[in-house]
Amino acid sequence: MKTRKFVDHAVVYANAGNGGNGSASFRREKFVPKGGPDGGDGGRGGHIILRSNPDVDSLIALYFEPHRRAGHGGHGRGKKMHGKNGADCVIDVPLGTVARDRETMDFLGELLQPEEELLVAKGGKGGLGNVHFKSSTHQAPEETTPGELGQEITLDLELKIVADAGLVGFPNAGKSSLLTSVSHAHPKIASYPFTTINPVPGTIVFEDYTKIKIIDIPGIIHGAHDGVGLGDKFLRHIERAKLIVMVIDMAGTDGREPHADYKDLINELGQYNQELLQRPRIVLANKMDVPESSEHYETFCKETKITPIPISATSGQGLDDVKATLHQMLAPEA
Repeated sequence: MKTRKFVDHAVVYANAGNGGNGSASFRREKFVPKGGPDGGDGGRGGHIILRSNPDVDSLIALYFEPHRRAGHGGHGRGKKMHGKNGADCVIDVPLGTVARDRETMDFLGELLQPEEELLVAKGGKGGLGNVHFKSSTHQAPEETTPGELGQEITLDLELKIVADAGLVGFPNAGKSSLLTSVSHAHPKIASYPFTTINPVPGTIVFEDYTKIKIIDIPGIIHGAHDGVGLGDKFLRHIERAKLIVMVIDMAGTDGREPHADYKDLINELGQYNQELLQRPRIVLANKMDVPESSEHYETFCKETKITPIPISATSGQGLDDVKATLHQMLAPEA
């Protein structure tokens, strides 16, 4: 089955609407020989607005349709009729979207709550009709003002997924299997590196009906913070996670030492963003159903001074303990 492309970065060319022109009109009615000016104002141009939508999980729509334009304001008319305001262009984006001005890279805002809105380009103001220029010495003004041009901006949009917990680990650590076992997510699983090539979110629903969002990012490798492999591209998706869940392959797959993996992961996280090391984290010793894991587990505890939660994502060992820990640390009040 063909998978849908995941896009977490997009460039958008946004044009707000122009304001409508003011009207030069004079009241003309029977028996009213000196009706005077009655030209109405032009309507406002439409704004460009970003809106966070919980049902949108990627910037793919903007990737394929990057040009967005709001409606122009209508021109003013006689009888002091105001022109129609231009239609706003509302762009739905995922929660966690960060917006910057592409030319200056100035920060414009971020959308972290559902249905939050961010105005990124203002529509032009409508022009004034000639009714505004009447005075005691200027009874029949023909002056009007044109509508203002709408703002144009090139947006740089970056998605940092909003999740309660982020799974980090080396390729083949079993993160995808763990996510499948504790949530309703269905990531691709296979016994080769980089099976996960996109962040995969899942939701854990507890018996008290509370729930948390957890995300699996592609496996980290040495040098990920410098752009090696896939880790650097997606490490930003754990920047918003309240809790970091480190998944260690305790079986030592591919000849790796579990305690060395842990230290390497800590180093990669710190090199990418030192603040990540201050986040709460738990460590899971995966693949404990493999015979060699017991010896590696003892060495791990001795070398790191940490006692991880022993689990097996495939057999289900220890998963209740993991869920209980996550619930205690993250689940909101029911």
